[in-house]
Amino acid sequence: MIAIVAGAPKITAQTDEASFLPKHYESIQASALQEKAFPASFTPSALALFERNDGGAMNDADKAAMAKIVQGLTDKKIKNVETIIPVGEQTTSKDGKFALAPIAIDKKTQQSEEFGETAKHLRDEGKSLTSGTDLKFQLGGSAAQALDQKESSGSADALIAMSTVVLVALIVGIIFRSVLAGILPILISLVVAMPTANGVIAYATKAFKLETTPVLSAILIVVVLGVGTDYFLFLAFRYRERLRAGDDRKEAVANAVGRVGEAIASAAGAVTVAFAVLILSSLGMFKALGPALAIAVVVTAFAALTLAPAVLTVIPARGVFWPGKKWMNEPGNARFTALGRMVQKRPGIVALASGGVLVALSAGALGYNGTFDLAGSSMPKDKESMVVQDKLMNGFSAGAADPSHVYLTSTVGVKLDPAKFEAYAAKLSGVSGVAPVAPKPQLSEDGKTADFTVLLNNKPDSNEAIDTLTDLRDVAHGQAPAGTEAKVGGLTAVYKDINLAMAHDYKLVFPIAGLLILLILGLQLRSVVAPWYLMASVGLGFTATLGASTLLFQDIKGEHGMMFMLPILIYLFVVAIGTDYNILIIARLREEAREGRNPREAAREALRHGGPTVAAAGFILAASFATFMLAGNVFMLEFGFAMAFGIILAAFVMALFFTPALTALIGRTAWWPGHGADDRHAGPAPVTGSHGVPEPAGRH
Repeated sequence: MIAIVAGAPKITAQTDEASFLPKHYESIQASALQEKAFPASFTPSALALFERNDGGAMNDADKAAMAKIVQGLTDKKIKNVETIIPVGEQTTSKDGKFALAPIAIDKKTQQSEEFGETAKHLRDEGKSLTSGTDLKFQLGGSAAQALDQKESSGSADALIAMSTVVLVALIVGIIFRSVLAGILPILISLVVAMPTANGVIAYATKAFKLETTPVLSAILIVVVLGVGTDYFLFLAFRYRERLRAGDDRKEAVANAVGRVGEAIASAAGAVTVAFAVLILSSLGMFKALGPALAIAVVVTAFAALTLAPAVLTVIPARGVFWPGKKWMNEPGNARFTALGRMVQKRPGIVALASGGVLVALSAGALGYNGTFDLAGSSMPKDKESMVVQDKLMNGFSAGAADPSHVYLTSTVGVKLDPAKFEAYAAKLSGVSGVAPVAPKPQLSEDGKTADFTVLLNNKPDSNEAIDTLTDLRDVAHGQAPAGTEAKVGGLTAVYKDINLAMAHDYKLVFPIAGLLILLILGLQLRSVVAPWYLMASVGLGFTATLGASTLLFQDIKGEHGMMFMLPILIYLFVVAIGTDYNILIIARLREEAREGRNPREAAREALRHGGPTVAAAGFILAASFATFMLAGNVFMLEFGFAMAFGIILAAFVMALFFTPALTALIGRTAWWPGHGADDRHAGPAPVTGSHGVPEPAGRH
């Protein structure tokens, strides 16, 4: 850890949505064309919004004051500010109550902290210059959103981290009735695994030129601590079980690792594969998340399989479980014993009931509607950039803040014919959802490219605007005069292309990840049957989680949609991490079967002994993800609920009911081509008692 952290390079997160798309998408090609043909033009990085303090229409004195303020901002020569356009007729609302001064900021700073810092200087200086006038100055646009988002996410990260740490310490401490047991997973995960993972991620990002994303930090905290706590619990429960069986401390640790180590390694492998496959995604956002989280899981699993056992070996057992006094007493586990008996006696009913719950919730996923309002969903509505965005929608065309652009370019090496512009603009204006397009576009210096600015009637990040953009592209391409070609760009075009990239990812990433996880399960279980119904149950868990989230936020809460990235995030955490609990319980089922029990007896014993571990781990991880709901914005609320609910389904419906019930029903066929009890000698070395004597089958 020390060696890695000491030399790790510093990596800066990217915030520009366009930077996450490959170059073959039209919106990226249009952006490159704009830079080449219109180097002096710019898409505003910030928008200075003026309005009267009393909310009335602006008069001549107000206009003079605005001109003075804009000139004052220009004279300040704020670092990275390239141009501030004075307020004009085109940037004043029709009712005269709002006026805009577009601001260009050096594009090279967009991926750095300077972008937001420049916005802060503009905001502070603008308010200072406006003092003493009848005007109010507010700053919006992408730079202001970057500033506000950083301030929001900084406090949110701290809140999430603190809440997660407190939850883990309290819950694990209560489970083991121990102070040290509650602290150990935090020390192993956050003090050792987390900085090590961050260092390795930084090295990998630099070496392989991977993308970075600002949402990684908060997610990484929960993943490392959540997964680390899960693996510690898997180990600690079995360690305590072996101590109760009569092993001394070192034998108990060795036997615990021998029994549960393979399950931890397989679970970590499944999660790592699920994350790593995102490197195949078309979107840099997921290219960034996938490998980083895969590295974090590998590091955390390595700590759980090496450092955690070493710590348990060094610290006396009484110290680990202090001040609890009954940790050596075998509890009745009445609830899980009763659950095991129920699954043993009525596996068909249990499988039908639990499966029915998953199928019923899955129906809600049919109504899912993705939205692209990244800034609005990731920040409180009272942040200044969000207030400006709302006022822009009310005072101007909803698409005025981020207009779309149609670039018409000559393909035959001659200048464009201006006589054809009016007819072409009329065709563009005829697209439903498009405001009238000016017939005189901006021409490049060589006369070979024309820029038609197109205002959409809906917010640039709305689904309606994306639908309009689809039609606009069809018309722009189809009606381009002979000898020319059209490229449609702008923020809405970026969102349209993100939509296309997501569709590509669903068809490529999910199937490959599923096949690789299937392979890992097959190797771990030595079976070609069990992995299939395990994957089916995990798939149902995915659709049930998405369905429940859709029902809550769209149908009950009345949101018009949820974040477009939510399905992939559910895949990342519910499918990937939720597989851990299935692996743990199915590994215990196989272990019990190999010790001579029939399938129904194996289900009973697996739930009796493994049930408390799964329940505790699932509850802690769900509670950890639920802390995201405290962040105070819509995206984190949706994310936190979906992850927590999905983990609850994975642990308490799939792992404790659906999987053991199906295994009991299928019987020995579940382990084909292995033979359950008949291949018990092919597994790990027999567990030994305190004097090295092999234990009788069935002793736990």
